Amino acid sequence: MRLLGHPAAKPLFLVLGLLPALWLTAAAVTDQLGANPAEALIRSLGDWALRALVLVLAITPLRQGFGWPQLARFRRMAGLFVFFYASLHWLSYVWFDMGFVWADVLADVPRRPFILVGTLAWLLLLALAGTSFNRAVRALGAARWRALHRAVYAVAVLVVLHFFWMRAGKQDFVEVAVYAVLLGSLLGWRIWRQWTDHRSPAPASAG
Repeated sequence: MRLLGHPAAKPLFLVLGLLPALWLTAAAVTDQLGANPAEALIRSLGDWALRALVLVLAITPLRQGFGWPQLARFRRMAGLFVFFYASLHWLSYVWFDMGFVWADVLADVPRRPFILVGTLAWLLLLALAGTSFNRAVRALGAARWRALHRAVYAVAVLVVLHFFWMRAGKQDFVEVAVYAVLLGSLLGWRIWRQWTDHRSPAPASAG
């Protein structure tokens, strides 16, 4: 798809990725987030982090399945959007639920399982975002960098678990099931590709 390689494609992708944050900011300022704006903001930011994660994991299957190599240009930015919205989600919890009292945060995180796994997912995303640049690839070496960035699979599992426990109190699992199927399918595709690549015979050498 030629449009993906256009010079304006990445700036447009950046703007589109920032639109949810801008909309939520405007909604908060104009009191459009409902009766419980803090909860609405926290959940909406978490939803956008989850959607960005699905997009990140879908880029490689779409690129290979449809023959769109230009999609690889957007993977790093999409990954940074996952971290961006996950960070806003976590900081909103620290601000609105804990009032930035760090002693209360440290006491609350291990006490509530869904907060604990969400925090673990954010810490993994922090490591991935901090090593997403070319200098980090050179410093770590390609093999170690790829091994570290496979932690995105653990992030996906932790995020689904976080979402499940968060919705368990209200017995509302429809969205959880949708995201679990999406992320499970994308992770399953990667496992299948690695297994088939491993089993593929090496090409015979010439001569």
